[in-house]
Amino acid sequence: MSMTGKRRRKSVERAIVLVAAAAAGMALAAPAQAQQIVVQGNKRVDSDTIRSYVTGTASGSAEEARRNLLASGMFSDVRVSQSGGRTVVTVRENNVINRVVFEGNKKVEKGTLEAQVETKARSGFNEAVVKSDIERIRDVYRRSGRGTAKVSYRTVDLPNGSIDVIYTIDEGDKTGIVSINFVGNQVYSESKLRDLMSSSEMNFLSFIKTSDVYDPDRIANDLDIVRRYYLKNGYADFRIVNADARYVEGETTGWVITVTVDEGAQYRVGAVAVDSRLPGVSGEQFVGDVRASVGDVYNAEDVEKTLTSITNDVARQGYPFAQVRPTGQRDRATQQVSLGFVVEDGPRVYVERINIRGNTRTRDYVIRRELDITEGDAYNRVLTDRAERRLNGLGFFKKVRFSNEPGSSPDRVIINIDVEDQPTGSFSVAGGYSSQDGIIGEVSVSESNFLGRGQFVRVAGTGGQYSRGFDFSFTEPYFLGYRLAAGFDAFYKYSDLTRYSRYETTVYGGQLRVGLPITEEFGVTMRYSLYNTELKVPNSIKRPYNDCSNPIPGYTAVYGPGSVINGQNVSGLAQYPLCAYNGEASIAIKGSQASTLTSLAGLTLAYSDLDSLSLPKNGLYAELKPDVAGIGGDSKFFRVTGEARYYKELWEDVVGFVKFQGGHIQALDDRPLRITDQFFLGPSLVRGFAPNGLGPRDVGIADSRSNAIGGSTYVGGTLEVQFPLWGVPRDLGLKGAVFADAGTLFGYHGRRIFNVNGDAFINGLGPTGCNFNAFSIGVEPECVNVHDKATIRSSIGASILWNSPLGPIRFDYAYALSKDEGVRVPGTNFKVGKDQTQAFRFSGGSRF
Repeated sequence: MSMTGKRRRKSVERAIVLVAAAAAGMALAAPAQAQQIVVQGNKRVDSDTIRSYVTGTASGSAEEARRNLLASGMFSDVRVSQSGGRTVVTVRENNVINRVVFEGNKKVEKGTLEAQVETKARSGFNEAVVKSDIERIRDVYRRSGRGTAKVSYRTVDLPNGSIDVIYTIDEGDKTGIVSINFVGNQVYSESKLRDLMSSSEMNFLSFIKTSDVYDPDRIANDLDIVRRYYLKNGYADFRIVNADARYVEGETTGWVITVTVDEGAQYRVGAVAVDSRLPGVSGEQFVGDVRASVGDVYNAEDVEKTLTSITNDVARQGYPFAQVRPTGQRDRATQQVSLGFVVEDGPRVYVERINIRGNTRTRDYVIRRELDITEGDAYNRVLTDRAERRLNGLGFFKKVRFSNEPGSSPDRVIINIDVEDQPTGSFSVAGGYSSQDGIIGEVSVSESNFLGRGQFVRVAGTGGQYSRGFDFSFTEPYFLGYRLAAGFDAFYKYSDLTRYSRYETTVYGGQLRVGLPITEEFGVTMRYSLYNTELKVPNSIKRPYNDCSNPIPGYTAVYGPGSVINGQNVSGLAQYPLCAYNGEASIAIKGSQASTLTSLAGLTLAYSDLDSLSLPKNGLYAELKPDVAGIGGDSKFFRVTGEARYYKELWEDVVGFVKFQGGHIQALDDRPLRITDQFFLGPSLVRGFAPNGLGPRDVGIADSRSNAIGGSTYVGGTLEVQFPLWGVPRDLGLKGAVFADAGTLFGYHGRRIFNVNGDAFINGLGPTGCNFNAFSIGVEPECVNVHDKATIRSSIGASILWNSPLGPIRFDYAYALSKDEGVRVPGTNFKVGKDQTQAFRFSGGSRF
């Protein structure tokens, strides 16, 4: 080997040695450096984990390492210091939380609080987080109407070194909405706008109501109702400028809601046009779908309904991508708006997917069936807006929100539906009083979203002085996958009518029904009912209403010469039994004692455009009910009844309405109508008259009440004006009313001859004869002496209505202007057959 080669080999060997030495030095240096970081105080956290926070700092700063260790949440205290060339890290570990406990929470559920706090089981205890959780819990209570709630915490040490964190809650008294104020309103008063809202202010009824609890979502919904009310009444420029909610503490603690509005001017419709830009489709064919007319007050709801109607009409003609766009040209000088509806071909966008999120209870299909579109259909904004309104109207959800996001391609869209379930079941105990049923109580359980399937179920039992009963109802709103509301009812009711008539009834049976909505306002319900009616005449010493036919031993007697009944000397009628004067039932009633099975099929045709089902102020409701009985059973008749009510707000909160009602029943064969099939009416037709207090009566008996025996035809009308009571806070729900009623019931078509004496003669005149002066022949009357006049009964009166938190309560006082005065009994000075009046009528109930 040459000298040059030897020198090169030695250079390489030296380089290898230097590299190896450097590598060995580095390997030895790392443990040495690690050994320079000393960790103290740790028990559960590994030392290397702590060292990694020190060596992992970019600048190697001791202060940065300390901050990082504290931020990890594992330690309550960290100190980093230098000692003899070493870094000393001293830590104090946080205790591990075994469990989080809430004490004293009765008004707010544990699950609600657990979802709000950040302190969790099996995490490290952090005092700063716990203190933040206290504020979060207090905020939950503030939002629940208990702003004075106090929250504290304590820890309990456990043997294994972990702890329990216990939040102690003093819920305090209820603090709801102190006041709701509107600023900028000129057309409608504050009280009117507050009446539109479901939220209310606190008052002396706050201990039983929940509408005064501050709920941001409910307030937002209320403000949308206010906005829609203005738009419905022509204020097209209306806007809510600001809505401020402040929590105030002091003499009155609670929430103050201030809403600033800009009403704008009221507009009327100046022109209406439909412009179709689809080839071969004229806009004139959609004019019938337009709800607005020239001269009408602008109504945003009519615009929405028109959009939906034209959209559906265009789709049926084979244009699934057509869009209907509203246009409005406002003329502020004339305060008119020209409405236009442009029908044009829209972008060919399909629904790729519909995501439903947030429903923890309601089934997906219950939500999807409210949509008029599904995956693969043409996307249409009008139809999705309609679905959103439908879902909000179900009452199943606290909130519903639709949103869109792009699909997998430009012609695809994904619809997201976010909902939040809310409780839909209720248990209620109700009590009240009515003039007909006396004191009555009810216990009911209902669920409008049964098992999350959207089905309605109700079970109720009632009991009272003069009635008791039970009923069960079930409704499936989408029968067989169609928009058909199918259901059934089972019922039982006993009624003691002896205060106004001389009999008792027991009715039990069931009903099947299927409802079909034809339009938004009009629907048809098909019904089939099968029920049994038992009529019984009591016969006891306290209620001797059948002792002429069945004498009561020791009680029923025959009077003798010189007897005086009702102040009249009846000695000339010595052969007639005293039973006729102690409250005897009509022979028509006694002869009808039996069980009657009725098999009935019918329809209900109903129209409603009321602005509210519970407290209507504007709109029309009308229904017609034709029924046919005779598909089996004992009764065979055709019956039709109807009712129409029209409401109009005359002035602010002053509502007038007019009601018409009528009915007729006709036998389908030659036999007389059964008495249980005829109409028995009173205050439901004309207030001021007792139950069963008007209509045909049997005057062939000496009962001063002269038994009602029912009629086949009735008509009636009502005029009423309801108004707020002056000086009474409106949120108490008290109103006054004045009314006028008029109506009549006539046309007894029941059986008239009964052979109750067991002989071959009818009151001694032969097998078919009748002598209506039964007193003179000394035997129980076997003929119904019918007093039947189509006299118009009328009354006027005043009422107090209270839509209280305990339930609706109504008190009526009526004065009868015209009535049937009856006929005079031959040979006496008293009348029979006259109408029975009742000036005072009270009805009400409670729920708690």
